[in-house]
Amino acid sequence: MLEVSGLSVFYGGIHALKEIFLTVPQGKIITLIGANGAGKSTTLRAISGLVEVRQGKILFQGREIQNRPAHRITRQGICMVPEGRRIFVNLSVEENLLMGAYTRKGGEEERQNIDWVYHLFPRLLERKNQKGGTLSGGEQQMLALGRGLMSRPGLMMLDEPSLGLAPKLVREVFGIVRNIHEKGITILLIEQNAKAALNVGDYGYVLQTGRIFLEGSGSDLLQNPSVREAYLGEALK
Repeated sequence: MLEVSGLSVFYGGIHALKEIFLTVPQGKIITLIGANGAGKSTTLRAISGLVEVRQGKILFQGREIQNRPAHRITRQGICMVPEGRRIFVNLSVEENLLMGAYTRKGGEEERQNIDWVYHLFPRLLERKNQKGGTLSGGEQQMLALGRGLMSRPGLMMLDEPSLGLAPKLVREVFGIVRNIHEKGITILLIEQNAKAALNVGDYGYVLQTGRIFLEGSGSDLLQNPSVREAYLGEALK
């Protein structure tokens, strides 16, 4: 579904991504893990059209999309749920969801989409008239995910969905990720919670200072000594 080849991104004189290669097959959950500053969020922002690609190609369903306007990339079927949720705190839950449907036609299709999101997230239906800023952290993450789903994406990119959540809510969020995946949506997932990410992912990439350092199946990376020491907090003997 998605193929990134030789991707390079600069922030001024800083070489943030250094010719990275990755693929996201349709129907899979692919994870990106790495330390802060490794280039994970920059990768998603490049795919989304939010930062300039200096070198390399990004193909979505066989079509080049690098450096296209972000709204056109969204219309092609890619959505990103950003780090920190970024909901509209002064809008109601339902108004937040409708903001995620701006690429759609409206009318009956929009109503079907919002009913589908409420079916996935019953708690949002209970709170549909509350302002987004009054929700708990876990509920705000559900709202951010639901807003992304309103565009009916083929590929959903999630940037740190468990950030700042209590352990119980982290488990709930990853259960939601699995549920979304079971609905036929392909997922590219960024997470600092490497264990949870690799457990849910079919395949993973480890980014280190803007380069792909390791890659492999989620289970293989969980057993990799370098990953266990650096990202799972398990000191080698």
